[in-house]
Amino acid sequence: RAAGSGRWLPWLGFALLPLAVPPAAAPGGCPSACYCVATPELVQCRYERLEEPPKELPATVHNLSIAGSNLSVLHRAAFAAHPLPDLRLLRLRHDNIQTIEDMALQGLSSLHTLDLSYNPLLSVAAGAFAGAPLLRTLQLNQALLAAPLEEQLALALRNLSLRRLELAGNALWALPATLLPAGLEELDLRNNSLQRLTATELQSLEAPGLRGLRLTLGANPLSCDCALRPFLAWLRATVSRVSDARNLHCAGPPPLRGTAVLRLRPEGLMCAATEGGEPGRLETASYVFFGIVLALIGIVFLMVLYLNRRGIKRWLHNLREACRDQMEGYHYRYEQDADPRRTSTVGTP
Repeated sequence: RAAGSGRWLPWLGFALLPLAVPPAAAPGGCPSACYCVATPELVQCRYERLEEPPKELPATVHNLSIAGSNLSVLHRAAFAAHPLPDLRLLRLRHDNIQTIEDMALQGLSSLHTLDLSYNPLLSVAAGAFAGAPLLRTLQLNQALLAAPLEEQLALALRNLSLRRLELAGNALWALPATLLPAGLEELDLRNNSLQRLTATELQSLEAPGLRGLRLTLGANPLSCDCALRPFLAWLRATVSRVSDARNLHCAGPPPLRGTAVLRLRPEGLMCAATEGGEPGRLETASYVFFGIVLALIGIVFLMVLYLNRRGIKRWLHNLREACRDQMEGYHYRYEQDADPRRTSTVGTP
C-alpha cells in the first residue's frame, strides 16, 4: 500500500500546483515578490518591503493586495507600467504610504474599491484619485491620524461618485461633512471620538444628496447628557439609517454608562453642557463657587475660635468645675445611702 500510494504523490503535487504558483517574473505570471492565489486574477504581495508597486503584474488581475511594504509615496501613474484594465480591488494596507500624488491611479479604469487603511497619510493631492473614475468604495480606516487631511481629501473626492466611505478609528470628534459627496450611501464612523451628532451635523445629513446615507457609529464614546437630545430624536425617527443603532451605548455620565441609547428618555438626560452642544462651564463654576464659600465659612469659624480662645478656655473650665461639683454631690448621696448604720437606724421602729 505504501508503494502504491507513493506513485500518486507526483500526480498530487501537479494537481495542487495551480493553487499556489511560486514567485516568477514570467510575462503574464506572478511578480517576483508576490504570490498568485488560485489564479493570476488574485495577486498578494505581503511583507516584501517593496518601495514601489511591482511592475510584472498579470494583465488579467482583478484583486491586488500589497501589505507590509514601504511604498512611502504613490507617484504619478504608479500602476501604469503595464495596463491593468480588469483590476477592481486594490488593497494597500500597512504600506507606510504618506503621500499620494496626482493621477497616482492612472490606468486603473475599472477600479471599484481602494483600501488605504493603516497608512500614516500626510498629503493627498487634489487629483490623487482622478485616474479611477469608477471608484465607488474608499477605505481610510486609521489613515487620518498623522495629519489633518479633511480639506485635502475634500478636494480629492469632489469629482468621484463614491458609494461607501470608511473612516473608522481616526479619532474624529465631529462628522466630516466636507467628505460626504452627494450620492454617498454608506459611511463607517466606528471607533472614533464622537460624543454626539449636533443639530447642525444632523441637518447636513438631510441634504438632498445624502438622504439615503446609512451610518455605522459603534464604539464611539457617546455622552448621554441633554446635548444628546437632538441626536436621540433623529435616531428614533430614522433608526434604519444607523445600521448598528441598537448596539449604541452611553460612555457617560457614570449613572448612564453602558445604557443602550435607544432606551433613553429625553427628560432623563441631565444637562451637563450648553445649548450649543459644547461642554458647559456654568455648572462647574457653580461647584467651584460653592466650595469657595464653604472654605470661607470654615476660615471665619476658625478665626472666631482663635480670637475667643481665652473665653472658651474659661467656659470649659467652669463647665468642668460644675460637672465636678455635680458628680461630688451624687457621690455624697451614694455614700449616705450605702451607710449601714443609717440603714439600720432607718429600719428600727
